[in-house]
Amino acid sequence: MHEIVFEGTSYRTHGELPAVGSRAPDVSLVNTKLQDVSLANFMGVRKVLNIFPSIDTPVCAKSVVVFDILAKDHGDVAMLMVSYDLPFAHARFQKEHDLQNVIGLSAIRHAGFGENYGVLIEEGPLAGMFSRAVVVLDENNTVVHREQIPDLGHEPDYIAAYKALGIDINPLDVDI
Repeated sequence: MHEIVFEGTSYRTHGELPAVGSRAPDVSLVNTKLQDVSLANFMGVRKVLNIFPSIDTPVCAKSVVVFDILAKDHGDVAMLMVSYDLPFAHARFQKEHDLQNVIGLSAIRHAGFGENYGVLIEEGPLAGMFSRAVVVLDENNTVVHREQIPDLGHEPDYIAAYKALGIDINPLDVDI
C-alpha cells in the first residue's frame, strides 16, 4: 500500500509498483482503435508506461505532451499512456495536440491493471482511478525504473525515466 496526496489530503493506493528487476505484470488494455493490446504487442521494444488519473487534467495532459516530445527521436521506445479515460478521450487529445509518438491506452475493459501495478486509488474523490506513476520496462518487460509520484499535482521525473533507458535528455530540449 502506498499513499498519494490529492489537493492536500492523503489517500491509499492498492499495493506497490512492480519492483525494479522484476518482470512486469502483463496487461490487457484498449487502444484508441478499440483493440485489446498487451505487453506482448510491444515485445522486443523498451517501454515507458506513463500512468495517470485523467487525460483531461492539466498535469496529466502536460505529461503526455512532454513524453510525446521526448519520444520524437526515439522510435525504439513505446510510449504507453495509461488511464481509465475512454479510448475516445485519448484519441481526441492526441488529435488536438498533434501527438505522433505516444500510444493512448485505456483500462476500461479489463480489470486488474491498477491492482497489479499498485496504482489503483482506493479512497477519496478519485477512488477507482489511477495514481500518477511511471514504470519503465526493458525490451523483455523487466522493470528498470519506477516512480510513484507522491502528489498528484506534480509531474513525473522525465529525465530519470529516460536515463533508465540509457538515453540522455537535455532538459532544455523540452519545456519541463
